[in-house]
Amino acid sequence: MTKLRVGLLFGGRSGEHEVSISSARAIAKALSAEQNASKYEILPFYIQKDGRWLAGETPQQVLGSGLPLLESEHSTPQEQNNLASNPQAQALSRWQSPSQVAEVDVWFPILHGPNGEDGTIQGLLTLMQVPFVGSGVLGSAMGMDKIAMKMAFEQAGLPQVKYKALTRAQVWSNPCVFPKLCDDIEATLGYPCFVKPANLGSSVGIAKVRSRQELETALDEAAGYDRRIIVEAGVVAREVECAVLGNDQAQASVVGEITFNSDFYDYETKYTEGKADLHIPASIPDAVSRQIQDMALQAFAAVDAAGLARVDFFYVEATGEVLINEINTLPGFTATSMYPQLWAYSGISFPELVDRLIQLALERHSK
Repeated sequence: MTKLRVGLLFGGRSGEHEVSISSARAIAKALSAEQNASKYEILPFYIQKDGRWLAGETPQQVLGSGLPLLESEHSTPQEQNNLASNPQAQALSRWQSPSQVAEVDVWFPILHGPNGEDGTIQGLLTLMQVPFVGSGVLGSAMGMDKIAMKMAFEQAGLPQVKYKALTRAQVWSNPCVFPKLCDDIEATLGYPCFVKPANLGSSVGIAKVRSRQELETALDEAAGYDRRIIVEAGVVAREVECAVLGNDQAQASVVGEITFNSDFYDYETKYTEGKADLHIPASIPDAVSRQIQDMALQAFAAVDAAGLARVDFFYVEATGEVLINEINTLPGFTATSMYPQLWAYSGISFPELVDRLIQLALERHSK
């Protein structure tokens, strides 16, 4: 049987470059597992932080070492030694990775953050007329932009926290306007509240603010990250998540909960092993779990997602209320990532999950 050539696309120019490498390593291992090795040939493509696309041996070395390359840097003798001493890397070295993207049968983009899960790379792959894992341009863009996402959730009737949408121009406008902007936020949202760039993932650039001074500082910093900014009201709640898998007939996983000791679920807490604890399944009433699963599927449809997504919620235990937080259309696949762990508990192993995602990509492309 001819193997299907999977273009594993990772790295990228966003601040989540290292997370992408970790995810790609896990996916490569799953594709090399016994049940998948006879079906797939892995063709890794690495996008450096300077935007260069590399094929052939260099992506294999990055997957083997788990270390990013510097701009315009190629493998060093030390990296080659690391590759030779790493069992997984030795397996990678057997892959014959062509330099031309035309040889790829199906793409598996595992690029997190801007230029990876915001519809840009999905637009390129769509123009290439080849199947790829995950949402298309619309679903990816809406899933990335927190303002557009919340508008879609609102249209779908999904309850969420109060929020205000702003622009960089408003924050950096006439000094007479800015105080009125902050007055409005204080009056409608109160403290604490969260200031977020609208188009950055993995909690990058997010600040929890409790005072006027912190609000002004956070808005200025967020404006440095993105021209679109969102401010959300704080809520005392448990943070729970649900994974979605499928296309038009998607299914929801069990519900998991995240607990942590830090002030909020920031980037360091999210990607540092031991900083947060995942509880699967979440210790919540069955009726609440079913409600969250149903809302996750509604959110998936609301943004026109496909293939996979992780949907995050607030469970206000005191009132029994469930509020949708956000959807991530290209969640992490690292050792600490919730998405694959939710499906593992739901009965789908990591290798099977990766296989099903590729089959879903092919299914969607054929329609």
